[in-house]
Amino acid sequence: MSPFLWAQYQFSGKVNEEHLDGRIYLSVVEDYRKISGVYPEQILAETQADSTGHFRFSGNNLPDENRIYRIHIDNCDEEEERLNHFTGHCPNSKEIVFVANNATTLLLPFSFENEMFCEVVSKNEQSKALLKIDSLKSDMRFAFGTYRSEANRKLNSKKWFSILQQYGEQLQEPLAELYSYAFLSDRSNELYGYYLEDLKKNTYYDNLLVRLQEKYPESPYTEQYAAELQSDRYLIAQHAKSSLPWWFWLLGGVLSVSLLGNYYFFRKNRKLQQKEVGKSHLTQQENKVLELILQDKSNKEIASQLFVSVSTVKTHINNVYKKLNVSSRDEVKKKLA
Repeated sequence: MSPFLWAQYQFSGKVNEEHLDGRIYLSVVEDYRKISGVYPEQILAETQADSTGHFRFSGNNLPDENRIYRIHIDNCDEEEERLNHFTGHCPNSKEIVFVANNATTLLLPFSFENEMFCEVVSKNEQSKALLKIDSLKSDMRFAFGTYRSEANRKLNSKKWFSILQQYGEQLQEPLAELYSYAFLSDRSNELYGYYLEDLKKNTYYDNLLVRLQEKYPESPYTEQYAAELQSDRYLIAQHAKSSLPWWFWLLGGVLSVSLLGNYYFFRKNRKLQQKEVGKSHLTQQENKVLELILQDKSNKEIASQLFVSVSTVKTHINNVYKKLNVSSRDEVKKKLA
């Protein structure tokens, strides 16, 4: 007997007469925003039912770690496929999603009403988790149909949001929680507003990230969820900024103008002080020379006006430069203009 055992998966089921001629596809879903639908890039295998309606997928090429899988069947011809499958939506398609790995065996029999893809039979309890959530979502849709008033609808929306979230956690499978999360956080969903409010204060979402990182550390599910969580929190923060009351922005504007005005007058006053301090160190004659420099007088003109020699003017100018810590007439003008 061989000491090595190779894992094998087997997914089998039955289709009704309406779909006997349809093609049946097995897909792996690694983007939980594309759990439901028809996406060619996700397809792993294709088969057809036999004359009695039975079909089977089997092999050993799936990951050992749990993934979300979908089996769907449609009767689309080649032309219809190009049109219907372009956005992932196919009205002629029937599907079922489940959690499985390379060692999972499951059966998809008819339900008690002879409906196909409504039941999962497997020893792997996690395989049934997504179908259980779908059943709960159906109950929610039925209940929503009985809500007449807007107030009652809002109250029950909040209740069902909590029910779906808590039920996903009770299944003890992070991928099942992601399935619920993808539904609750869908922007086209009526519950999306409750999701954004809940995200502000509920630690559930961080705890789910921890559970995903522990059980599926390298999976695309974990990376996608972490990125979406960060993005949605940024969206909430931006919305909070934009929803501040009008008086907050008015007060902010007044304070900004006040600060800028104070800063301008402070700079101006400081320059005046520096100018006066610099000039106070000069002698009376040096101050006269400085004033004439600021009037753009040449050395010769300064000498003539003060009745001194050009050489004396140069001496005074050098003293002015040292005391004002400058080295040219231009610097003098910049500092004292």
